[in-house]
Amino acid sequence: MNAHVEVQRVLAGGPSEADIQHWVEAVLRHEKKDDVELTLRIVDETESAALNHQYRGKDHATNVLSFNYDIPAEVEMNLLGDLVVCAPVVQREAKAQGKTEQAHWAHMLVHGLLHLLGYDHLNDRDAQNMEQREIEILAELGFSNPYV
Repeated sequence: MNAHVEVQRVLAGGPSEADIQHWVEAVLRHEKKDDVELTLRIVDETESAALNHQYRGKDHATNVLSFNYDIPAEVEMNLLGDLVVCAPVVQREAKAQGKTEQAHWAHMLVHGLLHLLGYDHLNDRDAQNMEQREIEILAELGFSNPYV
């Protein structure tokens, strides 16, 4: 798998760059994608809330946001998009759900990357399809089903 992931950290902590790369490559392998570039920005609640408000009209921080690159068809680039993960939200959710932070980080990256690849959960059928892919990818990575 050829994936270039630029990691920008506003906060210290979170998974290692090696883990991030491994998880991204697992998604790409599962989805038969190759040669992509993306940016992962690990942020605090202030930045997450501002982005969530600006782009989704929601007035709170959220775990992961996905932003696809809008590249004209005639431009040959492998830019997939940006993922923005709010570290404090992921930490709180992991604790509340009785998961390790590592497992929840992996889930959030898999979930966000699937959004960048065109998956969504706007209706029950699409949600079931996306969740099944998440479960399969996370199992390949050694993590249990995040939905049980």
